Amino acid sequence: MFYLVGLPDSAVKESHQRIISALQVSGYKMPTSNIVINMAPADIRKEGSAYDLPLAVGMLAASETISDEKLSRFLIMGELSLDGSIQPMKGALPIAIKAREESFEGLIVPAQNAREAAVVNNLNVYGVTHIKEVIEFFSGKRELTPTMVDTRTEFYNQQEIYEADFADVKGQENVKRALEVASAGGHNAIMIGAPGSGKSMMAKCLPSILPALTLKESLETTKIHSVAGKLSKNSSLISCRPFRAPHHTISQVALVGGGSTPQPGEISLAHHGILFLDELPEFSRNALEVLRQPLEDRKISISRIKWSVEYPASFMLIASMNPCPCGYYNHPTKACVCNPGQVQKYLNRISGPLLDRIDIQIEIVPVPFDKISSSQAAEPSHVIRQRVKNARKVQEDRFKEHPGVHCNAQMNSRLLARYARPDDKGLELLKHAMHRLNLSARAYDRILKVARTIADLEGSPTIQSPHLAEAIGYRNLDRENWAG
Repeated sequence: MFYLVGLPDSAVKESHQRIISALQVSGYKMPTSNIVINMAPADIRKEGSAYDLPLAVGMLAASETISDEKLSRFLIMGELSLDGSIQPMKGALPIAIKAREESFEGLIVPAQNAREAAVVNNLNVYGVTHIKEVIEFFSGKRELTPTMVDTRTEFYNQQEIYEADFADVKGQENVKRALEVASAGGHNAIMIGAPGSGKSMMAKCLPSILPALTLKESLETTKIHSVAGKLSKNSSLISCRPFRAPHHTISQVALVGGGSTPQPGEISLAHHGILFLDELPEFSRNALEVLRQPLEDRKISISRIKWSVEYPASFMLIASMNPCPCGYYNHPTKACVCNPGQVQKYLNRISGPLLDRIDIQIEIVPVPFDKISSSQAAEPSHVIRQRVKNARKVQEDRFKEHPGVHCNAQMNSRLLARYARPDDKGLELLKHAMHRLNLSARAYDRILKVARTIADLEGSPTIQSPHLAEAIGYRNLDRENWAG
């Protein structure tokens, strides 16, 4: 008889049949005595098929089929197939980190996950393809070769690989400038323009001007993707900032995380990167409203009756939208067929509190033919990226005594009063804009943050009137004549 206790889910309970078949194919038999496996602690639900391999090895060791002499020095995880081969699993990197913390000598995982786990130093990681390799290793009949990954070399060699470059974008200099400011300060941005004006293309170019990931950021991001099972086979660290672009039909759970088996959502998969929401008004209003808390706190807390989990969600929100249902409101050459009520109704699909949390709102007009046909090369991303990196370096020095704050977009009211105080002339300009545009207190803070970033890009220690004027100009949707 075989008993498995300790709140196993269906996948864990079904391991019995997989283990029997894998052992028989490999020339071993299941112990004939009664088997009771207690998965402690008994009050935490055990989920997933990665318990197959350790359960099989544990039973063989308990029946003295293999030696248990060195078993306690190794952490073992992996899913078994009926033929004894070992299938990949989720979460190998966090498991490897925990194995090192618990002072295990080595970690045995599926070969497809070996490189992912091997980025953890001071831990021997062995990739195996069949249960027979593991049995013979603990029986002393085989030696396993640890997987070696030169983490830093691979990481830095892959950092400069980008799919899109701003050199390919003709015209749209004002939008490129707005995206440069957004990148320099970590600000959220929304682009409003007619179909075909280049919104999606410029969003895809954005990772190429962001500062490269640090090793710490890369490790955090890779852990999230590992838990979600989003890493490709034989991959190691994520070296480029994530760019997540979910479709507007995405559910609330898929966007923010959760589910019956808690999983990170798109906002956590975009951690230290970009979440691009194309056609923002088409997204479910409920899904968009849930973004408000993580945009402020840079984490998402999900609570249910039986569990509570917190995922990191420090991302740049980049959104795009048409200005109206037909897409041609304010178009220089095509007439809009929507009446003012339709335009306002379309815009109202996005709540005011969410728009308040988007620092930069920039309107895009189509590129003229002479710009499209021009053979003159546009400014490449690596030039823009250097300016962004210089501005970020200023911010790192500024906030080095403030843990958890790394860029201007993360400043709270106290830091704003200390580092983003405009002069009297600037205050008068800001007061006039506040009254004319009827801005909220949050919008006031956003303008100051963006102005601080613009000053950093220019190397100015103080915020001056031109910086404020440019920042106010990035509140396009707050204009009283917008949408009629």
